[in-house]
Amino acid sequence: MTMHSVRPVTVVFLMLVVLGFIGFVSALAPGTIPNVDGVLFPNPTKITNPYLPLKPGTEYTYAGTSDGVPETSIVTVTHDTRIILGVTTVVVRDKVYQDGDLVEDTFDWYAQDSNGNVWYFGEDSTELENGKVLGHEGSWKAGVKGARPGIVMEASPQVWDMYNQENAFPDALDMAQVMSLTESVTVPYKSFAGNVLMTQDFTPLEPGVIEHKFYAPDIGLVKDVLFRGGTGVSQLISIKTGL
Repeated sequence: MTMHSVRPVTVVFLMLVVLGFIGFVSALAPGTIPNVDGVLFPNPTKITNPYLPLKPGTEYTYAGTSDGVPETSIVTVTHDTRIILGVTTVVVRDKVYQDGDLVEDTFDWYAQDSNGNVWYFGEDSTELENGKVLGHEGSWKAGVKGARPGIVMEASPQVWDMYNQENAFPDALDMAQVMSLTESVTVPYKSFAGNVLMTQDFTPLEPGVIEHKFYAPDIGLVKDVLFRGGTGVSQLISIKTGL
């Protein structure tokens, strides 16, 4: 769930932006900041949400560009799990390559609740350059420093729904809003007609940066476009199973 890196700004300014933004969102859609307390996770590692199925042993390969640089992302739903806040989560590894060099290696943690919502419990992200570690910007874990899990995919998305995917100020505050349930998308992997979910993803940590993401039923994410704040696109090119 990594957005583009944010340029340094003062903590005071960030707090004002975030507090104002959260107040704005709450006024529009009360209760969209999720809280894991009271949520049931009877089989959290069985993630069957049609817009984000995460079956262990599945590998998704995406290709595109980021600000003109060729970029490939390999997303692997591993067989590993991690317990966070008492919930067993599925570990998903996302390796990003630019011009063939590994530039980001991230472990994400997901779980599905009893209603079919997919929760995001954090990420361990490493940025690299020429094989050397540059840092771990954007890393966070629910339950640490006040961070709370977010919802990355609703069980029954409806147009205009808005929800917090990350709740880890000041490291990660990604949000999404459902824009359409009837998009048609063609990517190298396949064409999808009239049944694709489109979200608009953003964060108050990077005002002006907006991504459009497209999710196909029974597949998951098939396309990611940087709509504002730069140029970039990532498209699904292949899926491997049984790994």
